Amino acid sequence: MAVTTQHTDVLLVGGGIMSATLGVLLRHLDPSLNITMVEMLSDVALESSAALNNAGTGHAGYCELNYTPQATDGSISTKRALEINAAYETSLQFWTFLVESGALPAAQTFINKTPHLSLVWGEKNVAFLKQRHAQLSQHHLFATIQYSEDITQLQAWMPLIMAEMKTSQAIAATYADQGSDVDFGALTRYMVSYLKSQPNFTLLNNTQVKNLSKVKDRAKDNTWHVKLLDKSTQHTHTVRAKFVFLGAGGGALPLLQKANIDESQGYGGFPVSGQWLICNNPEVVKQHRTKVYGKAAIGAPPMSVPHLDNRTINGQPALLFGPFAGFTTRFLKKGSKFDLAKSLKVNNLKAMISVGRHNMDLTKYLIKETSQTHEQRMEALREFLPQAVSSDWQLQNAGQRVQIIKNGENKWGKLEFGTEIVAAKDGTLAALLGASPGASISVQAMIDVIERCFSIRANQLDWQQKLKEIIPSYGESLIENADLLKTIRHHTKKVLNLN
Repeated sequence: MAVTTQHTDVLLVGGGIMSATLGVLLRHLDPSLNITMVEMLSDVALESSAALNNAGTGHAGYCELNYTPQATDGSISTKRALEINAAYETSLQFWTFLVESGALPAAQTFINKTPHLSLVWGEKNVAFLKQRHAQLSQHHLFATIQYSEDITQLQAWMPLIMAEMKTSQAIAATYADQGSDVDFGALTRYMVSYLKSQPNFTLLNNTQVKNLSKVKDRAKDNTWHVKLLDKSTQHTHTVRAKFVFLGAGGGALPLLQKANIDESQGYGGFPVSGQWLICNNPEVVKQHRTKVYGKAAIGAPPMSVPHLDNRTINGQPALLFGPFAGFTTRFLKKGSKFDLAKSLKVNNLKAMISVGRHNMDLTKYLIKETSQTHEQRMEALREFLPQAVSSDWQLQNAGQRVQIIKNGENKWGKLEFGTEIVAAKDGTLAALLGASPGASISVQAMIDVIERCFSIRANQLDWQQKLKEIIPSYGESLIENADLLKTIRHHTKKVLNLN
């Protein structure tokens, strides 16, 4: 595509769900903004936002046991589960607004009702799940979640899994009927299609950011000078942007390092690959219509929590098991094997070495996972499906995840499993780092970007009113306000066909 502008108000780097969400939010808040989206690949939503590249979808804390960690004294923290659930409700509100306003097509083209279950076996794990349910169900966000150890009930909830499950062992599950599945690849494409239909928007595919910098005299020019490479012609040109968002998945960290803002100092990345076992037998696929999560193995990263996952991808049902995490040095599926080495900088070297030294068990685990045979992966699946037939399942690569490494309080590095916004203090640049829960909380994450980087406008009455129109709970806490949650859930379920 020919370049239509050398100046832009907003430059979105990466054509994934984060950039698309921020672009649509800003378009509704100020239609006069000139927005440019840059994507390195031939189309949007081909990396982390692609359906099979997502480690999980519809993350709301209902079934992900790693969101409710258990301390050594036996207590369970529900704080993160509550926060993630409220953030997912924010996403549902935004998508509801877009469907109602005609910016998105019918909801079933990207989101579908899919119950979420946690399944555990063994007395210790059953005790944990029972306590988790007891604590969560006391809160209005999780009030409808059910718990059972009854075999007949478990068979009704997940007939395929329970068909040949050993029932002599202690076994229990929780069931959240209000769970959902999201095809973030489709959703991203719909959002970008909407942006393309609006004025003042430019999409540059096959375009790579080579460098970004600011001039020394900020009083005269406080824009980012972003050098772009057109991969189809090998021509370069520079775009000047008032605001830059780095939403390039694993590619965000190297670009943040090139920007060299003070706030980026000390950050590094720990890349993790993923693979799925995907069922190719339609007779098996149609027997499982839920998402069933287990407990991660000791030493396993959170994005590798084993689950038997019903998905709707491009309108078709799919059944996945995994993801199996693995060791990699690439930050993107289409990235370079030298990505990790190139990310080593003077300001993050101590943190990177520290994390590497203190997480050798994790590294060994990932290398071991990478070297597994098909039959070894099938044995993991058979813990959920004892009757699984090897020929019914095939291995397929999932997406790359780059976990956050940063300086800890003790000056040494720490490895974090989550997402984080890193923003320049002058509000001219922001980057999204990390992974899970990722896409599911994309709307809340991008609202955080707006509040930090467009703080003056975000506090003005016109933007406040528009944000409230787009997201009815904006400015209020769904964790605290049970009546508001009830009203909002009733509306979003109706519009998104999640009843």
